[in-house]
Amino acid sequence: MSHQKTYENYPAWIVLISNLLSISVYLIGAFIIYKTGLIWLIAYLLYILLLEMRLLKWHCIDCYYFGKNCAFGRGKLSCIFFKKGDAKNFAKREITWKDIVPDFMVTVIPMLVAIAFLIMDFSWLILVLLISIFLLGFIGNGLLRGQLACKYCRQRELGCPAERLFSKKR
Repeated sequence: MSHQKTYENYPAWIVLISNLLSISVYLIGAFIIYKTGLIWLIAYLLYILLLEMRLLKWHCIDCYYFGKNCAFGRGKLSCIFFKKGDAKNFAKREITWKDIVPDFMVTVIPMLVAIAFLIMDFSWLILVLLISIFLLGFIGNGLLRGQLACKYCRQRELGCPAERLFSKKR
């Protein structure tokens, strides 16, 4: 076990930053998707909602931070809707790149739509949104998780399938 400091409850400023990042990606993606039509916007928003519910119901319930402030605020949120699971299940779980593709699609789908818009009819606004969602969704998320979230996570020390996936030596 590492001797690095971990949080029992993450400070509110980290929860705020992580949620502002997620909400920014969702809003930029929603704006881009909205340009294709209201039906596609509703489908995109439902997709995000399903991913969030999947996380709360199938992952957060078994996490050390269930009922606590995790870096993303979902530990407290999950306990409102679901019963606590078994913490041993969290560490046992295995995930692969295939398992996280749906999460990446929240960023990738709007990026692909934005690229299509740029090809059909160039717009500076769409270009700025494309660059923004890329930077926030991939670079920002990586920095957030690496510097503020996972770095101080007690669950990482107890066993985290995402940490195992991302730290594999190639």
